[in-house]
Amino acid sequence: MSANVLVVGGAGYIGSHMVKELLDGCGVVVLDNLSRGHRELLPGGEFIEGDLGNAALLDSIFSQHRIDAVMHFAAYSLVGESVEQPLRYYRNNLAHTVELVDSMIRHSVKRFIFSSTAAVYGEPDRTPIGEDHPCRPTNPYGETKLTVEHLLKDCATAHGLRYVSLRYFNAAGADASGTIGERHQPESHLIPLVLQVATGERANIRIFGTDYPTPDGTCVRDYVHVSDLAQAHLLALQSLMAGGDNAVYNLGNSKGYSVREVIDVARRVTGHSIPATTSARRAGDPAVLIADSARIRRELGWRPRYESLATIVETAWAWHKHEAAR
Repeated sequence: MSANVLVVGGAGYIGSHMVKELLDGCGVVVLDNLSRGHRELLPGGEFIEGDLGNAALLDSIFSQHRIDAVMHFAAYSLVGESVEQPLRYYRNNLAHTVELVDSMIRHSVKRFIFSSTAAVYGEPDRTPIGEDHPCRPTNPYGETKLTVEHLLKDCATAHGLRYVSLRYFNAAGADASGTIGERHQPESHLIPLVLQVATGERANIRIFGTDYPTPDGTCVRDYVHVSDLAQAHLLALQSLMAGGDNAVYNLGNSKGYSVREVIDVARRVTGHSIPATTSARRAGDPAVLIADSARIRRELGWRPRYESLATIVETAWAWHKHEAAR
């Protein structure tokens, strides 16, 4: 497949892995304001520093490049921050995305692949969670993502926009090369936090809640490797380029691991004791979040290559050792 793709937020964690996959056959233009991305993690493509809310810049990009599709990874994604600073999230995640889609429509760019989230579901009624599960976000982050999904559906009806929305569960791991990976400030994801104990950057890992209705009392989550996420985006792009239907898909391994299981696997992978402390539950943390990803497997043929938690942690560990040695 040959296509020219604008990757918005391409210098971030998932975006940089997407760029690496796209470079094998596609033209890539990256737009990132570097507020949370890292220029040095970009493996290639044409880089443009700027904001997706800048209408004049967007018009310039679409005028100067023959863009076939847009992939959007530029949302803010910290749940707690979204509760504390909702305007920041509605401005960046929603208002700026409106500018992006508006510019696309003006320039007749009709293919859009959206980085959505399992946070659109809120507290689940059942697990595994299918795409038909009610969407009841419990925080501004999830609300902004769900509202963009509504925007895409409405623009499909009004303007012929064609889209795929991919609802991630817990993105994890790093590219097998060890040259790009997860770098957040502050870090909020469990696997990198655990591995930072092994590198000496943290004294211990804190477990929030040990009294959940799960086998070991800790929260259970579905971890999906970042390179498998990128592969799903490629399949979505191929589908849209071939005239496929608009769609919404879950992305997860359909298997859950508890916080204690993640820590135990990290201990085996790193050879470090990784001390852990326990605290009370955090407000809003569901006991179990597991994806039903049968739809994308059936309709697009998605097959995760890194389903093993040990493999996911091993790739992340290679990256974090590289980071710690910088």
